[in-house]
Amino acid sequence: MLFENLELRLSAGDMLQISGPNGSGKTSLLRLLAGLMQPTAGEVRLNGLPLATQRAELARNLLWIGHAAGIKDLLTAEENLTWLCALHRPAERTDIWRALESVGLRGFEDVPCHTLSAGQQRRVALARLYLDSPPLWILDEPFTALDKQGVAQLEQHLAAHCERGGMVVLTTHHSLGHLPEGYRDIDLGQWAV
Repeated sequence: MLFENLELRLSAGDMLQISGPNGSGKTSLLRLLAGLMQPTAGEVRLNGLPLATQRAELARNLLWIGHAAGIKDLLTAEENLTWLCALHRPAERTDIWRALESVGLRGFEDVPCHTLSAGQQRRVALARLYLDSPPLWILDEPFTALDKQGVAQLEQHLAAHCERGGMVVLTTHHSLGHLPEGYRDIDLGQWAV
C-alpha cells in the first residue's frame, strides 16, 4: 500500500502539487485521479459522483500528460498534435501552429519528432496546453527536460490557467516560483503506510 486515508478536493482555480520521495505514489495518485487506475479502497469522485460512472464527463474535462512525452517519433510535431487532439477536441492547423509557436517550436512544425531534442519533444507534448483544452490538467513531471526559459514559461501558463478558473494537479521535484492563489502542496511522504 502506498498511502491511505487520503482525502483531497479540487475546485476551480486550484493547483495541487503532489510531492514526496521516489516511490511514494505520486504517479499512482495521478493515475487514480485520471481514471487510469482503480483504488483498492475508497473512491475518486467527479462532480460528487463516482468516477466510474463519469467516464465520458472525465474525458471531456481532463488533459493528461504523463512523465513520458507521449508522442510518436516518426510523426512531425504538427501530426502528433493533430492526432492527439482528434481523440477528444479536434484542432485547426492554424491553432496547432500557434500552440507550437507558443512553446518555442516555430519552424519545427514539419520536423519528425525523432530528430528533436528531449526538451523539444517535451514542448511538443506541452503544446496541447495552448490549444482549446479542458479545465482539468493532470501533469506528471511536466518540467522534465525543459530549459530555464521553458520552465518559467510553463509555470506562468499553469498559474494563468488556474487564474482563469482551470485546475492543475501536478507532480514535480521542481520548486515552483509562480503560484496561483489556489495553490497547495501535498507531500505523500507523510501519508506513506
